[in-house]
Amino acid sequence: MPAIRVLDKDGKSETDVTADPKGPLVAHVFKTTSDPGIGDIFFFRVYSGSINAGDDVFNVNQSSGERLGHLITMRGKERIELSSVSAGDIAAVAKLKNTHINDTFTSKAHPLTARQVVFPTPVVPLAVVPKSKKDQDKLGIGLSKLTEIDPTFTYHVDKEFSETIVTGMGEVQIDVMIKRLQERYGVDVEIQKPHIPYREKITKKSEKQGKHKKQSGGHGQYGDCWLKLEPLPPGGGFEFVDAIVGGSIPGKYIPAIEKGVRESMQKGVLAGYPVVDLKVTVFDGSYHDVDSSDMSFQIAGSLAFKLAMQDSAPQLLEPVVDLEVYAPQENMGDLSSDISQRRGRVSGMDNGIIKAKVPMAELYQYSASLKSITSGAGTYSMSFSHYDVVPSHIAQKVIDEAKREKEEKK
Repeated sequence: MPAIRVLDKDGKSETDVTADPKGPLVAHVFKTTSDPGIGDIFFFRVYSGSINAGDDVFNVNQSSGERLGHLITMRGKERIELSSVSAGDIAAVAKLKNTHINDTFTSKAHPLTARQVVFPTPVVPLAVVPKSKKDQDKLGIGLSKLTEIDPTFTYHVDKEFSETIVTGMGEVQIDVMIKRLQERYGVDVEIQKPHIPYREKITKKSEKQGKHKKQSGGHGQYGDCWLKLEPLPPGGGFEFVDAIVGGSIPGKYIPAIEKGVRESMQKGVLAGYPVVDLKVTVFDGSYHDVDSSDMSFQIAGSLAFKLAMQDSAPQLLEPVVDLEVYAPQENMGDLSSDISQRRGRVSGMDNGIIKAKVPMAELYQYSASLKSITSGAGTYSMSFSHYDVVPSHIAQKVIDEAKREKEEKK
């Protein structure tokens, strides 16, 4: 084999190493797996140098030492012990403390780093729901183990919807991982379609009063404020303006009004999604010397916001992604038609690459469709682009679905 290029000890300059058993040690970890009997098994290839069973090596990526106790080679499920391995060999070792895929074993005196394997970015997200409280407790540990084994499988917790999202290269890979999750770690889950992070936005100005008045034994509750809502351009964020003059509301209560508005913005009036690109101005109101409090004005601010938003012609926004599809030239026409049916807009088509902007909601199970059209030859990548207005007929379906989910949770 020809010499390979490795990074020198400074991590910047490169040098060549040949497959010489007497050369400097360079061994690259390219795969890990898990065995119920002995735990995690790390597969590595020796590019240069030699390793004897029981040797101490230096993991240059983690800046830590590792002892390679029992060297083995795998023949199917059979493990064959080795006394040593040298340049050109592929072997495995278990029970390491701090080693991961893409790490390099080398010597501390002459640290060299093999080039990293660049893994494709996973693009197929699915939600996993534990079947019981016991499964919920073990879910994070099991998924962490699986992501160590396969870098093209990731997971995160979506705080907006309180759901765990796993992402892989395709539905088949995720199915395999879910089976491993059950067999190896005893975690039972169901796969569901992930929620789409819609947003809500107003389209015109409105002014409304929010008045909270409650009388009971002792001190009552009184808060009264007028709010003006105005739309901001896309990406405008949130702006709160105190325009009170003449002391109609004491300054100490203004932060409470803002807090009431911010809390209400987390669940809009259309389908309960966060409200974006909004300017809110408090410009009038009244208070009571005894009964007014922070809580009273917080409730008043929330009431005024909800009333004003209903009168501001709110719209539903959906996330749109930049989609790049890589496929044989003969499939370009069919792929372009499929993207159009998904409400996508093709912006370019050249040299086997289609570029388009597509609503995220329309890309559920897209990998299966792509494989069908291209007979498995197509791949794709995507990244968030922007938010856009949802067509009215589709928005109504989203709103109805949100109401149905809300009723089911009651």
